[in-house]
Amino acid sequence: MSDDPLNTSRRSLLGAGAAAAASSVLPRAWAAGSDKPEKEEVRIGFIPLTDCASVVMASVLGFDKKYGIKIVPTKEASWAGVRDKLVNGELDCAHVLYGLMYGVHLGVGGPKKDMAVLMTLNRNGQALTLSKKLAEQGAVDGAGLAKLMAKEKREYTFAQTFPTGTHAMWLYYWLAAHGVHPLKDAKVITVPPPQMVANMRVGNMDGFCVGEPWNHRAIIDGIGITASTTQEVWPEHPEKVLGTTSEFVKKYPNTARAVVMAVLEAGRWIDAGLINKNKMAETIAEKAYVNTSVDAINQRILGRYQNGLGKTWDDPRHMKFFDDGAVNYPYLSDGMWFLTQHKRWGLLKSHPDYLAVAQQVNQTELYKQAAAQLKISVPKSDFRTSKLIDGVSWDGKDPAKYADGFALKV
Repeated sequence: MSDDPLNTSRRSLLGAGAAAAASSVLPRAWAAGSDKPEKEEVRIGFIPLTDCASVVMASVLGFDKKYGIKIVPTKEASWAGVRDKLVNGELDCAHVLYGLMYGVHLGVGGPKKDMAVLMTLNRNGQALTLSKKLAEQGAVDGAGLAKLMAKEKREYTFAQTFPTGTHAMWLYYWLAAHGVHPLKDAKVITVPPPQMVANMRVGNMDGFCVGEPWNHRAIIDGIGITASTTQEVWPEHPEKVLGTTSEFVKKYPNTARAVVMAVLEAGRWIDAGLINKNKMAETIAEKAYVNTSVDAINQRILGRYQNGLGKTWDDPRHMKFFDDGAVNYPYLSDGMWFLTQHKRWGLLKSHPDYLAVAQQVNQTELYKQAAAQLKISVPKSDFRTSKLIDGVSWDGKDPAKYADGFALKV
């Protein structure tokens, strides 16, 4: 696996896109000299998932060069590996789970280190997959699963990708919304995303929550069905973030801002239209990145869904990387939500100072500087309101009350 997999075939595939991208951007942000990036080569870790795309395309299309940096995408095997390499400095930044960043910041599930979320990389686009065997017994959605689990008593095993991460929280929230206590009524295991399909194939779990393309891959391979998308759990939910350490931001603020700008440009390029999305799918499907077939990626990024049982639908809330800038702002309320769920499920033993932690982690000012350079609008508030699958609204205003208000919790 090469750190610089810009091969000849990709050059021919993306040459036109890169040229168009380069011609449409602002002059180099650091031309005046004072905000020249302090560190020019930036190693950014990623896990083989569709939502690593804006990091990968920032490098492949040369958006990084315009801001005086070279992004070196480095493929990682697991979220625990990403965490460890961020903490010890082997990676400068990473495509990473939102909740993982908060867990490390508070010392939950591993080493404690001050962390920084630079931006949200994408919204939506994960899913909850159940085995074909369960589907044949009537568990084709959350209600069907709950009914089957109540009737057929045995140990049910579900997989998520990291204990404090997004997929664990989507899985727990979805199960609980259907009356299933994820930690009492089921066994939950941790499996790295690229290994989900292989583990389900040999019967290691009844279901899993993971990012694409691994849910669609389970359908293609005939071993699983999509019981729910995560955008059904939380419409327009935040997903992966661009994460680093607080130390990195303090030491290399211009570099951090340059990375945000390059990745923002790549997200804007991806979301610009069908041709770009297809080029992105062809690029990240390659062995150096996600290592799967293009058809496992290119449908759901357009909102074309199937559940593996004959049902098809177009989902307007499919995975987006930019959406006119609506995707990328690191809302304080988004970060705080993960803390409420960590408290709900016993990962945090007491209530933290939710707002203070979010203000420490989410680099809203740095993001605003990058967005201003690119003429991308930012929201008026650091908080947004969302209604989740159970009908409960989250607005960030009383996080302790929210966390304690669930019927199912630890």
